[in-house]
Amino acid sequence: MTNMMNVLNAPMNLFANAGAGEEAGPHISIAPETIFHLGPVGITNSQILGLVGTLLLLWIMFSVTKAVRTGSRSRFMHGFMALFENLYDTTVEVIGDKRIAVKVMPLAVTLFFFFLINNWLGLLPIVGPLTWNGVPMLRGAAADLNMTLGLAVISIVTAQIWAIKRRGFFGNAMRYTANPLKDPLHFFIGILEFIAEFSRTAALALRIFGNVFGGEVLLVVIAFLTSYFAIGALPVFYGLELFVGAVQAYVFYMLTIAFISLGLPEAGEEHGHGKPSKAAH
Repeated sequence: MTNMMNVLNAPMNLFANAGAGEEAGPHISIAPETIFHLGPVGITNSQILGLVGTLLLLWIMFSVTKAVRTGSRSRFMHGFMALFENLYDTTVEVIGDKRIAVKVMPLAVTLFFFFLINNWLGLLPIVGPLTWNGVPMLRGAAADLNMTLGLAVISIVTAQIWAIKRRGFFGNAMRYTANPLKDPLHFFIGILEFIAEFSRTAALALRIFGNVFGGEVLLVVIAFLTSYFAIGALPVFYGLELFVGAVQAYVFYMLTIAFISLGLPEAGEEHGHGKPSKAAH
């Protein structure tokens, strides 16, 4: 992964360093940059801000839990509960089974708030200008392909676990396999469905990475090009990126529960038996 990121990073570095003899351009790096090491493990700028976002998420969740127990009626609580109820209703509607939806929600909703908080933290003015030995100390967690790919794998693996749990191991395997002589259509669909599992993983990871990283690059370039007029130009783009960050967090949440739903058996389908899912049609 590191070698791949270095190869991808080369064109960006050339762009950023173009015209260095006249005026240095903005620092743009596709790969996260290592700030320090803990033994043999390198800690990157995206991991530092991701840790801050995780701690902030935990603080919010514990605060909300405490507020619910004490009967708090603050505006923040009303807004948070309204958002949570909306996510709950959406999860139940997509999954189709309230019992399963309640068990799926912790992962899906946690991913939503994790990306929402980290996407917005990545827009703070100190992200980028604050450096250590010439390297930005902070970088948005979702602007790190390693982070988004890891969470995408967790989502897809969770979908497979639920499919196996509801269909059985061999029943789930039947979604991807069929006798090519007796049922050539389902055999072909099964191959497409198997390939689709990898494409879904890639789509989950690349969609949010591309949007968040692209947004950060956009802000850097606009600030560089507008110079002293950035104070007037940037607020417009900051508002746009706040919206994009929220939308991308919601899209990741929606795709997670949708992929889990695709692996669940349809009504009346027996445990341990399955065919290639309707998603492949």
